[in-house]
Amino acid sequence: MDLIASPHPTHQAWLLQSALAPHLDAFNAHLSRGRYAAITTTTYISCLAHFALWMKHDDLVVPSLDERAVDRFLHNHLPSCECPSPVEREHGDLRAALGHLLTVLREQGVIASIPAPTGHIAAELRRYDEHMCHARGLCTGTRAGYLRLVQRFLRHKFAERPVVFAELTPADVRQFIAAQMELVDTIPNASMLSSALRAYLRYRTICGDEVLGLLGVISSPANWSLASLPRTLSPLDVDRLLDSFHASLPSPKRGYAIVRCALDLGLRGSEIANLQLGDIDWQVGTIMLKRTKSRRQDALPLPPATGKALADYVQFERPKTTNTAVFVRTLAPRDQPIGVDAIRRVIHDAFQRIGLTHGRTHALRHTLACQLVEHGSSIKEVADVLRHRSLNTSLIYAKLDTPRLAGVALPWPGSAT
Repeated sequence: MDLIASPHPTHQAWLLQSALAPHLDAFNAHLSRGRYAAITTTTYISCLAHFALWMKHDDLVVPSLDERAVDRFLHNHLPSCECPSPVEREHGDLRAALGHLLTVLREQGVIASIPAPTGHIAAELRRYDEHMCHARGLCTGTRAGYLRLVQRFLRHKFAERPVVFAELTPADVRQFIAAQMELVDTIPNASMLSSALRAYLRYRTICGDEVLGLLGVISSPANWSLASLPRTLSPLDVDRLLDSFHASLPSPKRGYAIVRCALDLGLRGSEIANLQLGDIDWQVGTIMLKRTKSRRQDALPLPPATGKALADYVQFERPKTTNTAVFVRTLAPRDQPIGVDAIRRVIHDAFQRIGLTHGRTHALRHTLACQLVEHGSSIKEVADVLRHRSLNTSLIYAKLDTPRLAGVALPWPGSAT
């Protein structure tokens, strides 16, 4: 075992004399694969030494380790820790290091994998998830949101008892909605709550249950369709946004390429995060979307400006990695694609730099649609570019077509024209 990463002799002694000693090489190799910085590796090894000392004091063996043991260490031992110096006591570093330790031990088969949820409610949720996936074709994010709310709903009524749908009453639905709205009293939360409950109750009709009485008590917040204008960026703001990725930023070429994908192709955040190198045909100039919200494959032309931005990032800034994702992490753990949250953060930070108060990724899709309408494209063409399943989804952009709207506008009563 090479403990160069932890030069303190006390830490070395605690680790080499502990039950974790046989697993230290694997722990170091795990951090090395993730290309963690040397100082981070040193900190995590020191955290492991503190945990090893606690394990020895409590007579814990490695096979008994799991998340509950880590929680006991962090929440019971750490606040009143009297371990001799030097020990790491930073809660965040300890949690991160021990999370890596559990991952390594599970990879080695030393401790049990995280068991799948069991019980009556878990079984009901698995069946419902299969229905959403295979019968309705919902994407992973939508299914996860629905399952989270349905799980709360079923626990509210049944706890750990068998799910007997016939026992549900309108009062149960009202009480659950009221309890959830007390936690987060916002219109988006109310909309999500009503959508999730309605979708689940409709699924139960397929199972042969009577749900009309339950559906009747679910009311949606006032939300008039197409009532507002889509938020877009002006041509000046677009130029300022693209110019904001200056060389002083940590990854300017990556950020610039991300914004071009959203602005030129109308890609959603999840679609940008899921892009693979093999999805881009550089010679033909096309890009294939295989992991879309609608779970379809769509081939799009690759505009020259977008292709150049992607090529500059891949050639000159993308870290060397075996991962085939286009956009990968620059911080440890490396060799992994960036997530949707990172895409949103890149765009939000760019909006902040040019003084825009809103920072949603969708504003760039709206901007593309607005540009198409202004250049004479039909709503059908806008729907095709944005890959909307229903033409109704694109109707809001008709409000942006001022010249055509002026042609059908009636004169104001009593006016001269």
